[in-house]
Amino acid sequence: MTARTGGSLVVASLLAHGTTHVYGVPGESFLAILDALHDVAGRIAFVVCRQEGGAAYMAEAHGKLTGRPGVALVTRGPGATNAAIGVHTAAQDSTPMVVLVGQVGTDALDREAFQEIDYRRMYGSVAKWVAQVDRVERIPEYLSRAFVTAMSGRPGPVVLALPEDVLSATADAPDLPRAFHVNAAPASADVAAAHDLLAGASRPLVLVGGSRWDPDACATLRAYAERNDLPVACAFRRQDLFDNRHPLYAGDVGIGINPKLAQRVRDADVLLVVGERLGEIVTAGYTLPAPPLPPQALVHVHPGVEELGRVYRPRIAICATPGAFLEALAALPPLPAQRWRDAARTVRDDLAAWRAPRPVPGDVDLWQAVRWLDERLPDDAVIANGAGNYATWIHRLFRYRRLGTQLAPYSGSMGYGVPAAIAAKLLHPDRIVVSWNGDGCFLMNGQELATAVQYRAAVVFVVVDNGMYGTVRMHQERSYPGRAYGSDLVNPDFAALARAYGAQGETVVRSGEFAPAFERALAAGRPSLLHVKLDPQALTMNASLDAIRAAASK
Repeated sequence: MTARTGGSLVVASLLAHGTTHVYGVPGESFLAILDALHDVAGRIAFVVCRQEGGAAYMAEAHGKLTGRPGVALVTRGPGATNAAIGVHTAAQDSTPMVVLVGQVGTDALDREAFQEIDYRRMYGSVAKWVAQVDRVERIPEYLSRAFVTAMSGRPGPVVLALPEDVLSATADAPDLPRAFHVNAAPASADVAAAHDLLAGASRPLVLVGGSRWDPDACATLRAYAERNDLPVACAFRRQDLFDNRHPLYAGDVGIGINPKLAQRVRDADVLLVVGERLGEIVTAGYTLPAPPLPPQALVHVHPGVEELGRVYRPRIAICATPGAFLEALAALPPLPAQRWRDAARTVRDDLAAWRAPRPVPGDVDLWQAVRWLDERLPDDAVIANGAGNYATWIHRLFRYRRLGTQLAPYSGSMGYGVPAAIAAKLLHPDRIVVSWNGDGCFLMNGQELATAVQYRAAVVFVVVDNGMYGTVRMHQERSYPGRAYGSDLVNPDFAALARAYGAQGETVVRSGEFAPAFERALAAGRPSLLHVKLDPQALTMNASLDAIRAAASK
């Protein structure tokens, strides 16, 4: 072996674990890593971002799309605090992620040196594991554990602090082999018990969500549902786990749930939950179902044993990855589907009625725009969005066809749509990638448009501009009608802003302008932005601003 710097050992470990992209903002605390990345530029792309929050979101989106940790590289202090938003999103979204943070030298630790932070304390409650590497020869060991920890059980973020002097020191430590997922297989007796419970049901419902899914698991889910006429609902922002065009697709369970689907959850006598941890949004504030003992017979399948019984006490708890469980379940005899077949087949009509257009104020009708996207985009198109009322049009009307096409934060974090879309385009340059944003959401990470231009990531960015933080305004009007405060926005000309960055920019002020403008954006072959001017009255899909205020004032 030849002695290598700590920076070289870090990069060699990233290569060993299959890393293809590192997202970050350069910092002087990790110059040795940058020097080592220089030597492998053809094997690892260092994507230089404009702010560490954007870099962390890109790494999180990378983890969602690949199932392996996305890697963010950020400097000490301000860089690490900027990246915290992506770490929190990875934690709540169960996404594998590794964050490498430059740290002050070991000779200055615990003196509150320049930009010094104790990352164990800072990230201790949100990351799966936080550590600091104080010996250069142990870098491969720490990186290997970081990747395994990020991917195993319920995936999540790992943070490693790397002191500057450790990165510049040398050692002859060997590289370790590629880290793989640690899979959990179900006990055959538990699978048989779940099968028996389903066989005795009259109103079963399957709810899928979470991570650790792959194309084979999704295909097994579909085949099992078809064989047994089981309706399948997808958890909040996990709609790409089951083809939304399928007649057994019941819809998404989350914000703005179809009331008929909510009733179907309440009426279910057996609720099979696979992969989803049953968080607050999916359960409508822990009411759908009600904890700790739900009225439905709950079969809860999750790869993280700590999630089983955490809030809900299931009838049957199974620690397993979705694919392993579904494969074992599918090997058992068919269920007596004739008992619920007629009821299961009504989900298609319920969903069609929920997607039916409704009149909205103004010259731009997002019902029309999103339904056109649904009909126009290919099955492998990726849609990335952040958080806000503008996103409900996508969730309700766009039909996701296959795994890896929905990028949206389960954590409900704003500012996600721009950087997530850029990461998706860099990973899949041959696929159409759409970044769907509200005006407030876009401006939280809109500076990453410069990153898209720099790397020629031909994303189509859509900015829905109604001049306000729409979700906050909706809640204000419901709780304090006519007393909105702090939710109005004065926005730039987003199309002109895009052109200033070097992207293509157009403004859409009428419904009929959207489709041709979108086609021009696709044909441009470079980043493009559509500034869609939405009437402020079109506050929600179901009610105008004035209607919400009037209802609250009664």
